[in-house]
Amino acid sequence: MKIELLLIVAFGAVTVAAQAADVTYRTDVQPLIKSHCADCHGDESPSLADFLQDQKKYKKEKQGPRLGTYAELIQLIGWPDAGALMRRLDDGTNTPDKKPGNMYKQLGSTDAERTTNLNLLKAWVGEEAWNLNHWTKVDEVPAISKGQLDKLKLNY
Repeated sequence: MKIELLLIVAFGAVTVAAQAADVTYRTDVQPLIKSHCADCHGDESPSLADFLQDQKKYKKEKQGPRLGTYAELIQLIGWPDAGALMRRLDDGTNTPDKKPGNMYKQLGSTDAERTTNLNLLKAWVGEEAWNLNHWTKVDEVPAISKGQLDKLKLNY
């Protein structure tokens, strides 16, 4: 009985690891972004550079930076706006005040759906790479380190 239980637990751990390794932008992340983020971050949205030039205007229009391509999404993870995606979508477990990011609620209509979608994004980014750091230190949020950047997965 103990051996069977151990085999089940071991198989489950291997399956979860294999699923995490298989998460890709094209298969998993792009459809998620299209279904949950396109209203405000779709093809009609500004580029990140344009958004940063006039954030007040675009926020008033309920538009964020365009996330239609892999390259556009990567800008909000690694550079130039390191950690922006993670800060917006985090469930609050990584913040001192435990408040979720301002876009966490957009990940689904239920807690279960939000958790599932967040876990998928974390697996894609890399569980150890999911951090809220900026490219440079901002207030109490430290700069992202080379070690953290090295852990990014981001499979296309």
